[in-house]
Amino acid sequence: MAGRVFNPVHSRSWQDERRSIRLTAMPPEPLHCWLCDRPLGRRVEWHHPVPKSRGGRATVPVHPICHRTIHATFSNAELARLGEEGEVLRTAPAIARFVSWVSRKPHDFHAPTARKR
Repeated sequence: MAGRVFNPVHSRSWQDERRSIRLTAMPPEPLHCWLCDRPLGRRVEWHHPVPKSRGGRATVPVHPICHRTIHATFSNAELARLGEEGEVLRTAPAIARFVSWVSRKPHDFHAPTARKR
């Protein structure tokens, strides 16, 4: 038998239906920042709660401004000592002030970060 054989799997309507089922069945879960718990914007950085230099492997998503604030506030030794829990970092006065301030900003907000004095 010569010519093309119809296969419903390759039909455009079947592919569209399959795509719509896949998209509705598994809605993408929005990522939230590990530090401020706001939804992430277009730019995402991955932070090691325990620095790689101190044996940390796990990474968490954070806003760029949150990432810079963490490293401007804590040294790698302090981060290693505090561990992987974000709650411990949020209790530090400087971080608590920052999280309170940044919670009123848009998700893609960016500003220069002051270094630790």
